[in-house]
Amino acid sequence: MNKIYTTIFLIAFGTYTQAQTIVNRNQDIESMVKSVNKDSLKQYISTMVNFGTRSTLSDIKSKTRGIGAARNWVVAKFNQFAKQSDGRLTAFLDTTTFQPDGKRIDKATLLGNAVAILKGTDTNDKRVYVVSGHLDSRVTDVMNRTSDAPGANDDGSGVAGVIEAARLMSKYKFSATIIFVAVSGEEQSLLGSGFMAAKAKKEGWNIDAMLNNDMIGSNNSSETQIIDNTRLRVFSEGLPSYELDKNAKAIRQFGLENDGKSRQLARYVKEVGERYVDQLEVKLIYRNDRFLRGGDHTPFVENGFPAVRITEMNENFDHQHQDLRTENGIRYGDLQEFMDFEYLRKNTAVNISVLASLAKAPSSPVEVKIDVKNLSNSSSLYWKAPTNGQVKGYYVLMRETSSPIWEKKFFTTATELKIPYSKDNYLFAVQSVGKDDSESLPVVPGIGR
Repeated sequence: MNKIYTTIFLIAFGTYTQAQTIVNRNQDIESMVKSVNKDSLKQYISTMVNFGTRSTLSDIKSKTRGIGAARNWVVAKFNQFAKQSDGRLTAFLDTTTFQPDGKRIDKATLLGNAVAILKGTDTNDKRVYVVSGHLDSRVTDVMNRTSDAPGANDDGSGVAGVIEAARLMSKYKFSATIIFVAVSGEEQSLLGSGFMAAKAKKEGWNIDAMLNNDMIGSNNSSETQIIDNTRLRVFSEGLPSYELDKNAKAIRQFGLENDGKSRQLARYVKEVGERYVDQLEVKLIYRNDRFLRGGDHTPFVENGFPAVRITEMNENFDHQHQDLRTENGIRYGDLQEFMDFEYLRKNTAVNISVLASLAKAPSSPVEVKIDVKNLSNSSSLYWKAPTNGQVKGYYVLMRETSSPIWEKKFFTTATELKIPYSKDNYLFAVQSVGKDDSESLPVVPGIGR
């Protein structure tokens, strides 16, 4: 496979390392990224807006208005793309009924998530990668099911990104399975994503990563009037909400407050997204979501799956959760005219590059350990080969304890490496590298003696 070389990452050390390591763009992923189409994204948004309202509580029988028509249209788009997948992509509406809760559900409601599953080519590879946006929209009153709620950016943009990813990625083969989903019920308290995450936990899905896209198409903020389409936020939890009590001692003892699986995923999004998408900086935000707010990745995090929220850098509150109106010369409402489709193109490309890189890569190395039997100013790591995929080698990652991102990569073809840096001063991880240079999620070492 041809490789497009981009960045000299480091001068490597150690018996098994190369003289220098080159990080490169995979040709297939590069092609997918370049094929993201602004006009396609705009067409998806226009169609969703034309359903009038997509409130979770709205009509499910009409063929032209309401959440029912919208979710059926998404499934139809997925089925359209299935024709180019050699039978690997299948689509369906996954439904469940929610009873009145005295809060945001006032009558029995049939909720449906529009789902497409792109099966991996390796039957032994059980990894699953999920990418989502929420299809439902709202106005000021979350219980208003009749007024027009265009939801162009919140979250037509996220769903458009998911649909475009399905269109492009269904043409390619991946070792692992990718699930594209437009969930419903987000504005009603994350109902659709909660339903899916609970199902995944109960059925034992091996979700290696989940990317939630919520508002990725607006470049400007209300109040501060900032205009910027060169930065994208990725939110990730620090301390794991799942079984924290069982892991707290080790986290404190080894200084791993910043190294949960979701935060490792966020770093991966930054590195890979910036590698493939030009003129875009991925900003790591160190909290699970915006201040006192939540998104569809949260139920996955709470069920123990690595998950992050991807969202625009500057929110415009005049154009979300608003009745359509004009007051004092300000036009309120989540309308398509307030979106930046070049920005949406770039943010969609980030998702595709990350999903493709993960699903192409071997699984992560297993039983990763750092040797502590002797006091030393060097660090020795060892591990076992991944259970899935062919590897050409491994990266040992290193960063200072205060650094938010991995700073050095040491390549080796062996399953061990000694490097002249003290484990007292640095943090380490190991990731698998595939024959096509795709990289797995990194694994922080445990204690080896």
